[in-house]
Amino acid sequence: MSLVANTGKLAGRTLFITGASRGIGKAIALKAAKDGANVVVAAKTAEPHPKLPGTIYTTAEEIEALGGKALPCIVDVREEKQIQKAVDEAVKKFNGIDILINNASAISLTGTAQTDMKRYDLMHNINTRGTFLASKLCLPLLKNSDHAHILNLSPPLNMNPYWFSIHVAYTMAKYGMSMCVLGMSEEFKQYNIGVNALWPKTAIATAAIEMLTGDTSTSRKPEIVSDAAYVMLCKDPKKYTGNFEIDEEVLKQFGISDMTPYACDPKNADNLLLDGFLDDPAAINHHRQTVSTASVRRYHTSTVNYKEKESEQSGEIPELFTVIGKNITPELVKKTQAVFQFNVKGKEEGIWHIDLKNGEGSCGQGEPKHPADATLTMDSTNFADMFSGKLKATNAFMMGKLKIKGDLQKAMKLEKMMKSLKNKV
Repeated sequence: MSLVANTGKLAGRTLFITGASRGIGKAIALKAAKDGANVVVAAKTAEPHPKLPGTIYTTAEEIEALGGKALPCIVDVREEKQIQKAVDEAVKKFNGIDILINNASAISLTGTAQTDMKRYDLMHNINTRGTFLASKLCLPLLKNSDHAHILNLSPPLNMNPYWFSIHVAYTMAKYGMSMCVLGMSEEFKQYNIGVNALWPKTAIATAAIEMLTGDTSTSRKPEIVSDAAYVMLCKDPKKYTGNFEIDEEVLKQFGISDMTPYACDPKNADNLLLDGFLDDPAAINHHRQTVSTASVRRYHTSTVNYKEKESEQSGEIPELFTVIGKNITPELVKKTQAVFQFNVKGKEEGIWHIDLKNGEGSCGQGEPKHPADATLTMDSTNFADMFSGKLKATNAFMMGKLKIKGDLQKAMKLEKMMKSLKNKV
């Protein structure tokens, strides 16, 4: 599904796309193929993955079925020799490279303590180093092209501390890709190479999002990104460089005003999961509160506060926990196997917990008796909205209304529990 018509502008052009066997990389490859472009499918997946669809060979077949030419290459962007071999093969088959898409990326939305160094190295070696290395090795070929582009799938450089605080390792790795845009766009001007970044405004229905959230109903299809990429890659690289674009904004400027067809579920077209690194207006105040109170550590010294608030047991949150307590079942404990701590700010400030791991389960005010698997921090208003079904936990997290420390996967299990409580709260 594409709202941007192919113009043939990329006919005969050669695109080198990392991570092109599935997701956004594949969508960009197929869009270019409709123009009759040549595509180097540079990705690791040569053998079918047990859980994820697509290999470099199945993608190559789809490219050729649409009228393009394909060169599947086994490429791990951490390996210089593999990239160089793919570049050399591209020269042999297509006589050069016109466009490099740095799409390959690794993700782990974990805090500092929860990020093991193997995962840290993987993100930095694929995202930042891989982008730099692919750009470096393609540069001699791009210099010879009269329509040379580098496009990185990376976010605008947003220095709001919030985006560092929730997953600093991943943020640094993605911002490394964006810093390549910042530096190389200026450095490569003399060679007439356009270097730009593209980032989706909302979650995109890829294997990564499905793995993280288990749900793509509040996501958009990869085609919104490939359409935006196509618009960008058709521009004159001599004049168009150093831009950090958002897919929806690119398409609006192109003349597309209705984004509903891109939604995985049209019913959720106005209730989509926002992507990270973008300061949604509704989340700005939360960000400011997070930054200004980050050093207070009031949650570790709030025993006195409980005594002061013992008489203040009226309010939405005590009522919510009364309902939650009545609906904790052995089956729910068996399914969830997690302990949650809630650090609530604002009008009904305090600490609450839900233990769905030990014994028959429990909930109430104060820290849990057993170590929390996930600690969630949010304003009391958002807390109430979340448990009444007005605000999804995944949406709240991506919008910056919810801060999570600990096991993100277990934190997102709350979503299922909230659905069962929705009609009872």
